[in-house]
Amino acid sequence: MRLLYDIGIRFYWLVALLISPWNPKAKLWLEGRRHWYAKLQGALGRDEKVIWFHCASLGEFEQGRPVIEGIRELLPGRKILLTFFSPSGYEKRKDYSGADYVMYLPLDTRKNAHKFLDLLSIEMAFFIKYEFWYHFLKQLRSKEVPVYLASGNFRPGQLFFRWYGSWYRRFLDLFTHIFVQNKDSEKLLAGIAYHRVSVAGDTRFDRVHELKQTPFSHPALEDFGKDSPIIVAGSTWEKDEQLLAHAYSELGEQVYWIIAPHELSEGHIRSLQDRFPGSVRYTELKEEVPNGCRVILVDTIGKLSFLYRYGALAYLGGGFGKGIHNILEAATYGSPVIFGPEHAKFSEALELSSLGGAFPIESETELLLTIRQQLENPKLLKTTSQIASNFVSERVGATSVILDKVCIKSQTNLL
Repeated sequence: MRLLYDIGIRFYWLVALLISPWNPKAKLWLEGRRHWYAKLQGALGRDEKVIWFHCASLGEFEQGRPVIEGIRELLPGRKILLTFFSPSGYEKRKDYSGADYVMYLPLDTRKNAHKFLDLLSIEMAFFIKYEFWYHFLKQLRSKEVPVYLASGNFRPGQLFFRWYGSWYRRFLDLFTHIFVQNKDSEKLLAGIAYHRVSVAGDTRFDRVHELKQTPFSHPALEDFGKDSPIIVAGSTWEKDEQLLAHAYSELGEQVYWIIAPHELSEGHIRSLQDRFPGSVRYTELKEEVPNGCRVILVDTIGKLSFLYRYGALAYLGGGFGKGIHNILEAATYGSPVIFGPEHAKFSEALELSSLGGAFPIESETELLLTIRQQLENPKLLKTTSQIASNFVSERVGATSVILDKVCIKSQTNLL
């Protein structure tokens, strides 16, 4: 089985190589890994104590971020190494100030894992949510480095729980401890006799709660839509934008909009300006929003999680594609959340929907109906807003659970 795993890893690299001339992400994925050893050798010394965090992409980074910053505060003398698997994480967080060095994870081969871990003095390692790389985990275990999975989320269909998954279950045995988001994950692991597990919760709740407390303002936004509610639409894709354009046309001056598309290319922003006449780009805002403008297009990254605070309602994109984006960033501000049908893999979306603080829709008619139901009934909106806000505030604390347990288990090394 390990042979098949190694073949699969190299096949993935080969596919990336073949499509890289036409696929920008594949090109970044390959180029980012070139000369990784020399770059890492020049960035961190063998005598420096390193704590390593690995995330697949941007979403996992946001889950790991509270733990990174908690460790940084507890152990200020350690160096923080942050690795990513995908360009969507690395390219957006390569300048993250909370880490001493940020890089792509080298390809998971036995040789790379040996070179990587022989080069560094790693004190402990954290993998976030879904990351299971056999050779790196194996080498960490052989060097007796404590390694933790944070914000783990397991589902019955994963390989670990299949009748043929015995080899993959070895991955789990290589972790010192696993912190899961919920009881269901704990039960699944118990079913395969894995008991080094704690239910900590989802660290994303800590992260979005922290964002809510972070001061943010923009002079042009303070009076934007002061006489009408604002809907903040985040991480929208083409299908989402079609539905939003219909709602924009039907609702007229009843509603103001802040729209942050997933695609930020110049061509796409221009197409949105055509689709939403009179809209203005966020980067062009000055002290006031121009008269007659009802739509602000967010054409920069890093602002959306703060802009949700201006919304009475939020729309989260991705629900007509591979899956919705992070609804918690909006819910923490008390914004009831609307999203498309592809959300079954997101436990927070299912739970908030069942509580009445989120609303799945499948068509432009349903979107329009949901918006009107909420905005035309102030008492209902107040109730759903409170549900959304409480949903986050009542689930804060996963980071503390993880840090407390890690420090107790590793105190002889850390103090």
